[in-house]
Amino acid sequence: MGTRRDFLRSAALAHLLSLEGRSAPAPHFAAKAKSVIFLFMPGGPSQIDLFDPKPDLAKWHGKPLPPSLTRDLKLAFIKPNANAVASPRKFARHGQSGLEISDYLPHLSREADRLCLVRSLHTDAFNHDPGEMVMMAGTMQFGRPSMGSWVTYGLGSETQNLPGFVVLSTGVAPSAGGNNWSAGFLPSAFQGTAFRPTGSPIPYLDNPAGIDRQRQRDRLDVLRKMNTKHFAATGDPEIEARIASYELAFRMQAAAPELLDFSREPKHIIDSYGVGQEPTHPYAVNCLLARRMVERGVRFVLVTHGNWDDHNDLDENLGKNCRITDQPAAALLRDLAQRGLLDSTLVIWGGEFGRTPMTQQQRTDIGYGRDHHPNCFSMWLAGGGVRAGTVIGKTDQLGLQAVEDRIHVHDLQATILHCLGLDHERLTYHHMGRNFRLTDVEGKLVPKLLSA
Repeated sequence: MGTRRDFLRSAALAHLLSLEGRSAPAPHFAAKAKSVIFLFMPGGPSQIDLFDPKPDLAKWHGKPLPPSLTRDLKLAFIKPNANAVASPRKFARHGQSGLEISDYLPHLSREADRLCLVRSLHTDAFNHDPGEMVMMAGTMQFGRPSMGSWVTYGLGSETQNLPGFVVLSTGVAPSAGGNNWSAGFLPSAFQGTAFRPTGSPIPYLDNPAGIDRQRQRDRLDVLRKMNTKHFAATGDPEIEARIASYELAFRMQAAAPELLDFSREPKHIIDSYGVGQEPTHPYAVNCLLARRMVERGVRFVLVTHGNWDDHNDLDENLGKNCRITDQPAAALLRDLAQRGLLDSTLVIWGGEFGRTPMTQQQRTDIGYGRDHHPNCFSMWLAGGGVRAGTVIGKTDQLGLQAVEDRIHVHDLQATILHCLGLDHERLTYHHMGRNFRLTDVEGKLVPKLLSA
């Protein structure tokens, strides 16, 4: 009869095989999506100027809104009696769906019929670090696993040669930094692997002079034997994560050069993303890489671009960020669809909260800005089991509150996991005496977001 230690060793071996991509846990039920590309826009893009037009604000332009409507707002920097400011952007209806989208997003507008636009999101946090943590980890507390870590923990990876969870960044880094892709208390193998935004995306990809692949393999075999012996004595899960990390790094040395080589991509695809063009090039490279990664079995790709925190000069700064990101994001949707990958890839776009209808300063000319706004903001999703060409939720006439189909961030997270075949209440990890999950102790599925 086997001992408890024998059982633990067997369980640890099965887990190690999963970490190395040799097998993957089964989803809780049939999934529409098998991978995620999260186009994260830290800082809080202004929904009033991009996705949620408020023509009634023109009546209040340059004047404070009624105290009865603003006194209970959570505001980071401004007072409730700050002047309202109408958006100078022009909105039009696009596609057969008639989605209203700002003139700052001409490329995305052409993909309107692929989008599920959510206008009624709300969150608990009104500053960046806690807001990013709620969006990415389900709580304002640091040290919890991020969404990408939960997904790879729940589903494993479909590739043996690349990380299951990858992070690509341009612009200003997210305020909460690596906490947005931390594994928290999950085994460290589920942490996001950050590719560098400049220079070689993966440091130390090549062996040093005099070390060929066979010699590298021999060294790793010795390390593996030593680490396996140490794990048998201690049972420390971080040792098995270290073994898996070393083995993955070895396989990446063979796979990554091909991943990063765009020479076989057709010119019209390169051009459609804006690779080699300004100002789109860095973000375009990351969007194209994201497609190539899910094509090769990467489970979760977090593509960040900051900063959208426009407390002043909003119209100018918003235009700049849209010119950088609009074309690549739209090209990503088209490219995934043309390759038959959009149905199995859930694409998400948005920040940690939105912006107020009131201006940061008393001025209402082109130098105006907006404060953080957790009460209502917009995000869009596409592919992977969500309902295309539709708007979910509604905000009031001035953009102060979500008034129809209010969706908390935890509800969004529960729905994202559902698209991947995961029940957010069953995807748990026992830590410090209790079970934890991405949605904390809340969250409910939003059926209206889902395709038939």
